[in-house]
Amino acid sequence: MSVSIRWQEILFNFLLTFTLQFKNQQQFRLSIYYSCIDPCIDVSYTSMDHSIELQVLHEISNILDENEEIKGILTPILIALSRSYHSQMKRGAITLLNRDTKEILIEAAYGFTATQKRKGRYSLGEGITGEVVEQGLPVSIPDISKDPRYVNKTGAEEDELGSKRVSFISVPIRSGKEVIGTLNITFENLKKSDVEKFEKLLMVIASMLARIVKLRQELREENERLTEENKRLKLELGERYKPERIIGNSQVMQMLYQQIAQVSKSDATVLIRGESGTGKELVAQEIHDSSFRKNMPLIKVNCATFAEGLIESELFGHEKGSFTGAYAAKKGKFELANNGTIFLDEIGELPQAMQAKLLRVLQEKEFERVGGIKTIKVNVRIIAATNRDLEKEVAEGTFREDLYYRLNVFPVHIPPLRERKSDITMLCDHFIEKYNRENNLSIKRLSTNAIDLLNMYHWPGNVRELENIIMRAVLLSRDDVIHNYHLPPSLQSAESSQTALSSSLQSALDTLEYELITDELKTTRGNRAKAARNLGISERIMGLRIEKYRIDPKRLK
Repeated sequence: MSVSIRWQEILFNFLLTFTLQFKNQQQFRLSIYYSCIDPCIDVSYTSMDHSIELQVLHEISNILDENEEIKGILTPILIALSRSYHSQMKRGAITLLNRDTKEILIEAAYGFTATQKRKGRYSLGEGITGEVVEQGLPVSIPDISKDPRYVNKTGAEEDELGSKRVSFISVPIRSGKEVIGTLNITFENLKKSDVEKFEKLLMVIASMLARIVKLRQELREENERLTEENKRLKLELGERYKPERIIGNSQVMQMLYQQIAQVSKSDATVLIRGESGTGKELVAQEIHDSSFRKNMPLIKVNCATFAEGLIESELFGHEKGSFTGAYAAKKGKFELANNGTIFLDEIGELPQAMQAKLLRVLQEKEFERVGGIKTIKVNVRIIAATNRDLEKEVAEGTFREDLYYRLNVFPVHIPPLRERKSDITMLCDHFIEKYNRENNLSIKRLSTNAIDLLNMYHWPGNVRELENIIMRAVLLSRDDVIHNYHLPPSLQSAESSQTALSSSLQSALDTLEYELITDELKTTRGNRAKAARNLGISERIMGLRIEKYRIDPKRLK
């Protein structure tokens, strides 16, 4: 009968405690301990200080025994390793495989910033970490600057490459025959003769960690399943998806939110349609952030901003010397977006020669750099956007029909602002708050007449135009209120005889008087006497002005 993992740990800890009392014959005793964890490991070397090895294994064993909280175990183990080998170990990480998404992420880290830790995500087979999880075999690199397999996704080694010899060792963490993660350690100026020795030591530690890492894996997966189940139940109960960046509660916007929620959980290509200024880029960002690729890059490209001769290099990259000025090889946007999402704005502006090459990427997920012969494979989700009538351009032959159908898998239409005027006040409040914060101002509200003017306007520039108008009005206001005279002339000429300014002084004064009275009546909820007192006039004059301007106080309650 095989000894259980837990009994192996108890026996291992007992032998460590016993042997620390006797520093002689350490190699013999290490062989015994290694056999308790993994019989395949052979300790047949003498160059390392075995007393340090014994000490670090004993300390890790104590951490595993004394900590009941699973979450707080892995990082202290990396710290214990660093403390024992402080002159050699630079940083370390324990990664975890998500069996549902097949993504490998850093679960615990030492020597990494929070940003670097977040960047440490790998797919199976990607980099050394992905290779170790996929193959189940340890990998040791004496000098990472000479091994192209080391991808440095975290960016932690950027400033150190070239100045020091950096070694990297990654060993698998197994649960039975299944690889559930890796133990990765980076060393500085490590002797080549010691690389293999450290690899064996890390294999032992990985075996000791297996039970805890397995529990962390199961806990994380269970939390993710509960989160997804919670989202599903909310949808079933009628709770609607609400994006973080998009403002609006109108019926047409609720339909848009439903489309975003539906397509985000798939990997389908999306074509966003809408007039200029409606927020196509924000919708693309919401789709990406709600997808399983949310932790991978979202690369944005405006196809209208590049000359025809440069767009291919921008999208697919180029090799050194491929054209004048190509002094070094450069990755294109598709390579930078690998495993993430690429947003192609103004796709209707793409030259026809590039349309054929984009079609190949959509179909085959591969391309070559400009001037290159090596075929590059990518796993990228494509979101495209346009304000042009692509169906008309297909009929005229200016846009490829096959590309159109490849892009139009899941069309999303963003309504223009004139079709959701009930959202204007909410959008104004959002922009007032934004520009108050940026300019250290305290604008409180819009006057009633200003709201009326905004609602009467036809908004050819959509939300972008509204934002610019509110930004200007915020800067012009001197009494913490945006009035109609703070709005541009294009809005002042709306169909409102009572608010449109004329060239006569009396008309201008009447307009201002009308606005002050209606604004104050709204503040007092239609109370004439209180409004008159606030304005410093008698109730009789208030009554005459209400009659003159045909104001209905009941409407302002």
